[in-house]
This record gives sequence, C-alpha cells and structure tokens, in this order.
Amino acid sequence: MRKQTLTGVTILLLLAVLLSACGTTAPAESTVPESDASTSSTETLSGTISVSGAFALYPMMTIWAEEFTKVHPDVQFDVQGGGAGKGMTDTIAGAVDIGMISRSIKPEEESQGIFWVSVTKDAVFPIVSAQNPYANEILAKGISQETFAKIFVTGEIKTWGEVIGKPEVTDEIHVFTRSDSAGAAEMWAKFGGGKAQDDLKGIGINGEPAMVDTVIKDPLGIGYGNLNSVFDLTSGNVMTGVIIPPIDINTNGQADADEVYKVKDDAFAAVANGKYPSPPARFENLATKGKPSGLTLAFIQWILTDGQQYLEQAGYVKLTPEQQAESLAKIK
Repeated sequence: MRKQTLTGVTILLLLAVLLSACGTTAPAESTVPESDASTSSTETLSGTISVSGAFALYPMMTIWAEEFTKVHPDVQFDVQGGGAGKGMTDTIAGAVDIGMISRSIKPEEESQGIFWVSVTKDAVFPIVSAQNPYANEILAKGISQETFAKIFVTGEIKTWGEVIGKPEVTDEIHVFTRSDSAGAAEMWAKFGGGKAQDDLKGIGINGEPAMVDTVIKDPLGIGYGNLNSVFDLTSGNVMTGVIIPPIDINTNGQADADEVYKVKDDAFAAVANGKYPSPPARFENLATKGKPSGLTLAFIQWILTDGQQYLEQAGYVKLTPEQQAESLAKIK
C-alpha cells in the first residue's frame, strides 16, 4: 500500500473550505468549486488503494475508482464488498486502506483508531413482491412504522391480514433479513425500535442483490433494500418484480401522495430534504485507520469534490453544500 503525500492538495482543500464558509446563500449545487478543490490532473499519483465493506457503497466505489483512474492512470484499486462489518474489521486490522461503512461509527470503533467521514446519503426502503396478492391494498393503505416494528422486531404481526386490517386473511408473512453484517439491516432495525441488526427477525439472506431477488420470487415475502437496489437506475422506476410499501408516516391509515415512491427522483428528493425518515435514511461513511494521508487522502478529497458529480446517476444522494464542507474540513 504505497502512499504519496500531496501538500498542494491540502492547500487547495483549505481554499475550498474557506470559499464555502464565506458563502451567504445555500445554492442548489456544491459551494466547493470542483476543479479548485480536487486533485490536479497534472500531479503524478501512483500506488494502490484497497477498499472493502458495505454492499450499499460498493457500486459507487467502483465508479469512483474508475473515474479517479482516468485522471490518475498510475493508481490501481482493489475494491471488495462483504458488508459494513467486514469493512470495519478490515480497516481496524489494517488490511485495507478504506472501509465502506453504511451505518454510524460506534464509539468502541473510534477508540480503536477509526477515523471516518461522510461521503453520501442513502436510505433503506421496505420491499414486497409485486406478486403479493394484497399488493393493491398495501399500496393504498401503506404500512405504519409501528406495524413494521411488529413484523420485523417484535414478531407480533405474522399475517398479511393483520397488515391490511382483514382478520380473515391468514396468509403468513415471510420475513427476510440480512445474514451478513450490513448497515442497511442496522438502520432498518433502528427504524423498528431495535438497537442492532440482531434485533431483526426473519430468514437471513446474504447480500443486497440476493435479498431483492428473494423477495421478488416470494409473493408473501417482505424485506428491505438500499435506494440504489430497489430502483432501476436506467428507467428510474421501481425494480421490476417488487413494490415499495408506502410508510404511513402520519398513521392516517392511507398512503398519501407524498408517502408513495414510484420513481427514483421522488425518493431522492425525499431523502435529500429529510422528508423520508431517518433512520432508515442515513449517511454512508468511509473509514480509515487514523486520519488519512497521502494517496488515500487525495482520493477521499476527490470523492468529496469532483466525485460528488457521479452520485445521482449511480443511485445515491449528494451531500448538501454544508455537509460537503463539513466533511472536507474534517479531513484537512
């Protein structure tokens, strides 16, 4: 893991943060000029950056790695998934340069030398098979946070009849959760009133793609997935084969228009402006063993500046200008 210190980058970063702090109005786009704050293409960077961790961030990281290599062709990447738990374990052990962590960083992890910075925002959405015999009623009524909690955490609700308010319907709910250590699972557990992933009930599924595939194939199944997994990023529609049960936030027993997400753009907006509840919305973080330096620092700085432009197309929510400036200030 060769590293290279870039003093020029640090100077440009400081200028970017100062410019951002002097802004008087929050613009729609970044307050940090991308070309000013990013690494210069004229500087020679070389070496290998190793990354592991959250499936939620894996697709985005592969794009960031590819785009960064276009600017710095002598930089190579070794990017692996495995879940947020693996990313954290590998980072603490010094086995990788960067861990992808799709949940909050725990105090005990910070006490082991973990430094972290937020790079994007994501959210977990419940999913049900489009073949569910009660799909129309679910979409019309929505499901309250209390009901989700009784399905996933306490296990008090076991039939679809209890969900839609028809006791005569006795079809059992097939509950699926993640078997690998996943930030999405932890966020979904906290949304249901739990504290950790282990508080979730259900059949364990390994990995995000397998979870979506399993729910698609089970008409009585219910699970959850990250924003970029439950929407087709090409068409902008919900993935074929699943529906997103509206979260009945105001518990009025019906799905209001602003609680229904049929296209990606509506979901993006709700997560970005905070209308979608948090949790299950949350920041995605990058973790390093100690404060990053050299090549690793240059890459993270690029992610927080030029790299932000690739987020929406890949199914992630950009940091707000204030969040972007905060993350840049943290690593300077």
